[in-house]
Amino acid sequence: MTENKPHFKRILLKLSGEALMGDQGFGIDPAMLDNVASEISSVHKLGVQVAIVIGGGNIFRGLQSAAYGVGRVSADHMGMLATIINALALGEVLQRIGSETRIMTAIDMIKIAEPYIRERATSHLSKNRIVLFGAGTGNPYFTTDTAAALRAIEIEADVLLKATRVDGVYNADPELDPSAKRFSELTYREVLKRNLKVMDLTSVSLAMGQKLPIIVFNQKKKGNIMKVISGQKIGTLITG
Repeated sequence: MTENKPHFKRILLKLSGEALMGDQGFGIDPAMLDNVASEISSVHKLGVQVAIVIGGGNIFRGLQSAAYGVGRVSADHMGMLATIINALALGEVLQRIGSETRIMTAIDMIKIAEPYIRERATSHLSKNRIVLFGAGTGNPYFTTDTAAALRAIEIEADVLLKATRVDGVYNADPELDPSAKRFSELTYREVLKRNLKVMDLTSVSLAMGQKLPIIVFNQKKKGNIMKVISGQKIGTLITG
């Protein structure tokens, strides 16, 4: 497979909110936002249909709600709003550098973004627009990983790309254990059986049920999104 020749026609890219944070401890780093948008745009300009689910952990994480004295349901709604802030920011920069975008949300806010409708989302993708899905699934207790798997299945994506800050799936946390070993390939059942923490188990189960391939890779390394799209063997492939 030659470099920069797309290996996939339609992808769902799952980004964490922390991907936009850079080295700062909170919010959006403008330089990091530009870098992420540039890499996505370069893939899009090859003709790849790109959908994106982005988290909100750089702004607010629902699982930390107890520290704020906020109930889990309200906290999850706050987290959903954080994902929309990130989607709006990333979408605006993508537009500025020449990639047409549409923001769709699982919670209706029609003066800000389109409500999520599957047929409309696939129509946008077919018209070469990048679609950013905000607000997760629109339901509390479900992570943006689950939203990514769900949306990928709904839009019939060829693959779910899970961008992380490490080089794939390991048998231990490589940031804490230098001896941790990376898996080049795994089955869905191995991920579930080992309780590997790369994605929540609901999202992996959804992908397994529909045979949706997942590639976990390091988004912090420049050029990795293009490498994955061109079929290079990086990260960890999770299939049946």
